[in-house]
Amino acid sequence: MEYYNDSEIIIRDLEERDIAGIVEGELAQGWNSTSDKYEMRLRDSREGRSVAFAAEYRGEIAGYINLYKSAGGAFSGKGIPEIVDFGVLEKFRRRGIGGRLMDIAEQAAGKYSDTVCLGVGLHSGYGSAQRMYVKRGYIPDGSGVWYGNSVCGQYAECRNDDDLILYMSKELKENTRI
Repeated sequence: MEYYNDSEIIIRDLEERDIAGIVEGELAQGWNSTSDKYEMRLRDSREGRSVAFAAEYRGEIAGYINLYKSAGGAFSGKGIPEIVDFGVLEKFRRRGIGGRLMDIAEQAAGKYSDTVCLGVGLHSGYGSAQRMYVKRGYIPDGSGVWYGNSVCGQYAECRNDDDLILYMSKELKENTRI
């Protein structure tokens, strides 16, 4: 299904054919990437747990985002959808692709709730995502920093890797709801 299409950007459902291009692009950026994660996202989408979106830029796979109907972490069991695993390949950044992916994911979240949430990593590799989320109106949930699947207690030792995250949420406005 296609959700957005202008002269350059197309947002549509993630497909099996996209996986190799995403993995290749991430490896070229120096990321540790395999097809397993994207195959899982497709499986979760087919089984109705999520919606997996892909972005094309001028016919090339450029990014992805996933919306899970039921959040984990700080929002587990609250009936709030969660944006998970959002990325735009570096060579396609600063073209509005990330904003369009977020727009579509937020619109889809509006089918399930008046609120959407996400978790963002805290190391510098997530800097542009952190800024984007704040500019889009996401605010921390107040539970503090999480490591893995639990709150990282005050003064606890932790490691600043991809598992150190801050949960944030956003109230969806009427014009972003479907």
